Amino acid sequence: MEKNDDRKLVIVVGPTGVGKTECAYHLAQALEGEIISIDSRYLYRGMDIGTAKPSRQMREIVRHYLVDVASPNENWSLAIFQAKVYEAIEEILQRDKLPLLVGGTGQYYRAILEGWQPPPVPPNPNLRSSLECFLSPMQPYERRRCLAYLDPEAAGRIDPRNLRRMIRAFEVIFSTGVPFSRQRKAEMLSYPCFIVGLTLPREQLYEKCDRRIQRMLKEGWIDEVKRLLEEGYTPDLPSFSAIGYREIAAYLQGLMTMDEVVAQIRRRTRILIRRQANWFREDDPEIHWFLAKEGVAQEIIETVQQWLEQIRIRDRMG
Repeated sequence: MEKNDDRKLVIVVGPTGVGKTECAYHLAQALEGEIISIDSRYLYRGMDIGTAKPSRQMREIVRHYLVDVASPNENWSLAIFQAKVYEAIEEILQRDKLPLLVGGTGQYYRAILEGWQPPPVPPNPNLRSSLECFLSPMQPYERRRCLAYLDPEAAGRIDPRNLRRMIRAFEVIFSTGVPFSRQRKAEMLSYPCFIVGLTLPREQLYEKCDRRIQRMLKEGWIDEVKRLLEEGYTPDLPSFSAIGYREIAAYLQGLMTMDEVVAQIRRRTRILIRRQANWFREDDPEIHWFLAKEGVAQEIIETVQQWLEQIRIRDRMG
């Protein structure tokens, strides 16, 4: 691969369970690339099975960034994550490799692609505590309605069931007097970017995720959560908001049956898939969509190779 004086990167997105991790692994091998995770759950050490991390063998063959970089009790802000992604992109380009950003966390994807500037507001524990007392008893629609009075754009983008993000939005507004949404605008990436989207028909994806849940349980997901609890990590940590971890913790504490756990994991997975569809829209002209069928990785490799060649030709022609 030629020198990366002209910066470029590839992004692979799509809903949970569609096959992004394996596809990106094959892309990286074929295109002399290295992978940067833009998945909010891959950060945490010891949370492997339930987050469907790339295997250790994959990570030995293809270098992965932002996987296993934090303890479950560490809280990474969007600003920290964003800075680490940009650092990883620069490191990969300096070594003449192709950066591949891979993940299903839509907020991270947009933050990197559009260059958001998260609000430079330090946490205010007293204000946060007051906001939590105010917002916690509310129904999600009531939280959204309150935020809409102050910042309609933020209210339309933030899931009102995500109490932590709702609290942060109010905290920033009350601390600065400026709407949360206005503080996130910045310059977009200025170099070529090819965005791959993987998709499956919704019911087919649901069935695939159901099979994956059963496979994760057989592979030791319950023991993984038990080990985390024994190490002193508690279910109220933000990292435990990853689908399945609090449910399995409740099972281990005798608060849920296994049937209830599986039903809840399935329900939350479907909600996540629907939410991801709002971030990764199939009518988005920036995303090149591919059906996640057998042989799709080779199809994507050939398409990206054609894109890279077009860039080389364009640059040679000035």
